[in-house]
Amino acid sequence: MRLWVLLSLLLLQESLPHVIGQPTKSKRPKEPGENKIKPVNKKVKPKVPKMKERESADSSLKSQSILTQVMDKGRFQKLAATLSLSAGQSIELRCKGSNVTWNYPSYLDTFKDSRLSIKQLDRYGQLILANATAADTGEYSCWLQLCNGNKCRKDETRTGSTYIFFSDEEELFVPTPGYFEIVYLNPDKPAVIPCRVTTPSAKVTLHREFPAEEIEADGTDIIYDVKKGFVYQHPTSDHKGIVYCKAESQGAPQISIKYHLLYVEVPKGPPSATIVASSSRVEASDSVHVTCTVLGEPDVDVNFRWRYPGQEFERPVIIQNFWRLINRGTGQTTRISKSVLLVEDFEATDAGNYICMAQNLHGETTVATKVELN
Repeated sequence: MRLWVLLSLLLLQESLPHVIGQPTKSKRPKEPGENKIKPVNKKVKPKVPKMKERESADSSLKSQSILTQVMDKGRFQKLAATLSLSAGQSIELRCKGSNVTWNYPSYLDTFKDSRLSIKQLDRYGQLILANATAADTGEYSCWLQLCNGNKCRKDETRTGSTYIFFSDEEELFVPTPGYFEIVYLNPDKPAVIPCRVTTPSAKVTLHREFPAEEIEADGTDIIYDVKKGFVYQHPTSDHKGIVYCKAESQGAPQISIKYHLLYVEVPKGPPSATIVASSSRVEASDSVHVTCTVLGEPDVDVNFRWRYPGQEFERPVIIQNFWRLINRGTGQTTRISKSVLLVEDFEATDAGNYICMAQNLHGETTVATKVELN
């Protein structure tokens, strides 16, 4: 009996793993490197953008447009290079920044137009132009000023610009104050005939008054820029004369003002000045005038300053400055600028050296002459 119980227990122990455990799997030899623990925090090398991607990212940071247009219902719109609106509309522009400077057509400043309002608020500058006209067509730009004390400079990375056309069917050309304009043709720089239009889609042609003919804009020597007008890339004396522009846009063609093209070939540099007195020896109580003359480029201003013997004694003198254009007979135009100093009732304190200082954007020239009491 006991033997049977012992055999039953042994059989029961052998059968238990098969009843409550999982089936045993046959083991196989492990392959080399198998069953190793893989690292959990695997370091991933950061992806470095390609050079072209980085360059484009850097260039976008170099210049950020800060100019927007305020639309209806508080919406804002970033401005493209050009914008077309109808004359009579109003526009509000904003530039982000606490110290913003604006640039706009000088026409609005010349006449101190009350339609233009510019304000600087805490976070942006505001420009509002009410009831715009065709004459307001032009470039509108802004930039952030970086200041250190009283010195300020333009932040080249924070700017904005757009060219706005204010279209008017009755004014295809941007109106000008006069009916005639002089354009100087300089051989070493492009010349612009500024017949700008208010409608960018208008067809514009250039014409010579005499002999009457159309001047072809070949896209190389003469090009048309809708923001500037016709551009002579390499002016010559053959281009001089009187020209005008014609524009067409869905209606009758319109004619611009006339432009007188003058060819200029004057050496650049400080003024070429001369000085002469009406007399080198003057009797007491007589009058004498001293003239300082400069020949130069037609579009370059000359400023005159004088030193004279009676200056320290506050002797009264009369100084008159004027200029005019002269034709040198070779198809070239020159500007003659003069400054005349007049001394009346000449006396001993007026005798001495009369010194004229003529200055232009290239430099200054000093000339002198002596006047004595007889």
